[in-house]
Amino acid sequence: MLSIVRFKVASPNIKAVSRYSTECASTFANQDKLPRLPVPRLEATAARYLKSLQPLLSSQELAQAEKAVSQFIGPGGLGPVLQQRLLQADREAANSWLEDIWLNKAYLEYRESNFINSNWAAIVGTFTESKEPVSQQATPVQMEKAARMITHLLECNEAINKQQMPADMQRGEPLCMNQFKWQFGTTRVPRMQRDEIRGQWPCSAKHIVVMYRQQAAVVPVYNEEGRRASLVQIAAQLSQATRSIDRMLQRQQMPSVGLLTAGNRDNWARAHKLLEPGNAEALEQVESALFVVCLDTETQGTTTANDGIDHMLRAYENRWFDKAIQLIVLGSGRMGVNCEHAPVDALTTGRILMEALSKEAALYKDTAPCADLPPAEPITWNIDGQVQHLIEAAQKQAHALAADLKVLLGDSRQYGAQWIKKLGVSPDAFFQVALQATYFQMHGRAPATYETASLRRFRHGRTETIRSCSQDSLQFSRALADNVPLAQQLRLFQQAVASHVEYSRAAASGEGVDRHLLGLLAQIRSPEEAQQALLFQDPSYARSTSFTLSTSNVTPGDIFRGSFAPVVRDGYGVNYALDKGDLKFTVSEWMSASGTSAAEFRECLLSTLTRLHDAGQYAMDHQLLSQ
Repeated sequence: MLSIVRFKVASPNIKAVSRYSTECASTFANQDKLPRLPVPRLEATAARYLKSLQPLLSSQELAQAEKAVSQFIGPGGLGPVLQQRLLQADREAANSWLEDIWLNKAYLEYRESNFINSNWAAIVGTFTESKEPVSQQATPVQMEKAARMITHLLECNEAINKQQMPADMQRGEPLCMNQFKWQFGTTRVPRMQRDEIRGQWPCSAKHIVVMYRQQAAVVPVYNEEGRRASLVQIAAQLSQATRSIDRMLQRQQMPSVGLLTAGNRDNWARAHKLLEPGNAEALEQVESALFVVCLDTETQGTTTANDGIDHMLRAYENRWFDKAIQLIVLGSGRMGVNCEHAPVDALTTGRILMEALSKEAALYKDTAPCADLPPAEPITWNIDGQVQHLIEAAQKQAHALAADLKVLLGDSRQYGAQWIKKLGVSPDAFFQVALQATYFQMHGRAPATYETASLRRFRHGRTETIRSCSQDSLQFSRALADNVPLAQQLRLFQQAVASHVEYSRAAASGEGVDRHLLGLLAQIRSPEEAQQALLFQDPSYARSTSFTLSTSNVTPGDIFRGSFAPVVRDGYGVNYALDKGDLKFTVSEWMSASGTSAAEFRECLLSTLTRLHDAGQYAMDHQLLSQ
């Protein structure tokens, strides 16, 4: 069962408008129209899986994998048994056979820190080069900027509650909007072995939490009657919260309880259990809050956009990493986010942030102040020596993790998606093939690659993996490295792009490899069965799921530039946006790994993008591209 507690839905059967609604359908009006995620045929997944192994394995290793897969899916193999169990799970699932499996296996059972390992980060809005103020206290522009964004985020929550946020469509097809119920008032709660998600929709919480100088304050933004505070009132509440924390810290040093969210999940679960008897109200205030706003002060080194994305991803003090939305505002007013990933995918949160940012940049007519708004107050904690020891352990873990990660921005301003489309190819496929060629140029081999595909065309859909590394991309990478004649490069390039497009379409249609295999793996009931599951026992499975390149397309990137850590020690994390006139990306690495270099990868990728542009432009000028 899904590990969710205290999730309340006022109207479980949402049928606000006809199922033949207009393009202005209310937020959840299309949910009943969405198809269920299919369970792929076992044989189809096996064939696609083996094809994805070809660029990664030697001929001998591939033959061994083929034998393991054949025995797994054949007569007497465990595969058909697991498939029948998965089909039964699909029949019993309210919305999707994958929903519970993915949430639990990908997120809630993961025991390492959310910080860096799971949370994603971004700089948002205009992040121009600027020096941060020297002051160790909150600045007026910081609180003014935060108040505006808070106001517009509250407006987004109200729109979702009232089902007034327009439902998303893609190429005329409705997309699932279920994730929007998990944006506000949602917290990941630590538990031993498997965490829980706490949420509520409609979200009626009346307060946010502000983190400032590593302390938390509860900041009411609605009065008891549910009337929202004006922009002026919210700014005053932020000022009151920061002044109260300043006074509190002048009197005595307070524990930095938020650091626990940056550590190992089981250690945090132990601390949470110890905190519960004497801190029930404090935990309730944080966990029920609409979202968290971090007013950072010690940011003097954050000057460039690269410094900004580094800060949003790697700073671990003054945070509560378990909240679905964590807005970060620097002393200069520049902003970013660091968000917990379990209940919501980054593009969904990105949609809300861009809605808020579009309003933040426009003129705003303030509302009338609400009466009887409760004051902002610091949250105080009662902790013992055990909890303090766990706080110190979490801080040590977070420091080591942050010190090991490097994040770099890259920009190719020579061309963008508009020019790529003139080649007659998908911009995403173009960039993914460039990534394959870049990795091969540096490391001389093909990388197991993860690209995120959205499954939101299905009810309660999340993501699938596009295995971007193909035999065709490997052949093109070799040709580019060997500088073979241009005509041969172009032919192989087009084949590589076609392979990527084919896999992308299959993944988005629910016919990918990785989620189906995960579903089968989740049906294994005993260690004896695990030994019989030969596909998973063969080394090729672990090798092909150890994604050396972990990638995600978050176009557009003008006011939203994301980043995340590599998912394996010797890998890279690549987040990119393919805008009309330029290409933006971030690349991350673990500095303790031998053989990887984010700086070299960035330069090599920029060089590859230039080479592809020059070749493509020459081909267009001389009509060398086949249609």
